[in-house]
Amino acid sequence: MATVEKNENVRAVGRALEILLAFTEDDPELSAGALLKRVDLSRPTLYRLLYTLEESGFLVSVGEPQRFRLGPAVAKLSHVWKSTLDVGAVAEPVLRRIWQATSETVALHVLQGNMRVCVAELPSPQPLNFKRGVGHTERIVRGATGRAILAYLEPTREQLRVCAQGTDLDLKELESELSATRKRGYSTSRSELIPGAVAVAAPFFDSNGRVAGSIGVFGPEVRLDAGRQKAIANLILEESLKLSEALGFGKPGKPAR
Repeated sequence: MATVEKNENVRAVGRALEILLAFTEDDPELSAGALLKRVDLSRPTLYRLLYTLEESGFLVSVGEPQRFRLGPAVAKLSHVWKSTLDVGAVAEPVLRRIWQATSETVALHVLQGNMRVCVAELPSPQPLNFKRGVGHTERIVRGATGRAILAYLEPTREQLRVCAQGTDLDLKELESELSATRKRGYSTSRSELIPGAVAVAAPFFDSNGRVAGSIGVFGPEVRLDAGRQKAIANLILEESLKLSEALGFGKPGKPAR
């Protein structure tokens, strides 16, 4: 009897999940009749599961005649999933392709307040290289990887003033640099944080179309002249788009840049 009861419980869970998966962006609200056409259930079983899901917050009923839509419990699970998504793991193949193509240090940075933090890094295999390490944080107004993010936040003058407080940055020059970054799609820096180091960085975006972080390549000036910087920028732009797509950006039904 215990085995039979367990199997029934498993089937009930599977049926409940089928109901939840029946909702789409095109059909956010469904009547019981519409649901019966999408799930293979009897009407009594469907209503029993609907009210169970409603009691748990996974569905809410609206209107007259009655329709159902996804409830706050689904939003809570979505928030947990997004907050625990390992962006570094998703980005690993993207970073590795850039690293193999450039042989320079490649790093992934994400936004954290007015800072950006390095969450993944592949150091250059060459004897002369620059690296900061996973966990390194820096003001978002400093360096190419920071400004590649800041440019797409499109801050106001007052927000820029707050971000730049305590630095020697000129706000007009900073605004001009951010505008240029948005125009070309990437940011560069030279000897800004490390003497002799050049950085090229481009942003990536989340499923809501918001800038989530940046991918940067770092190397010495002797290897990263203007021509190589441009070639690396094109590569990063191509790969950052792939990372954005992997995070849900630009997919059908999602916002586009």
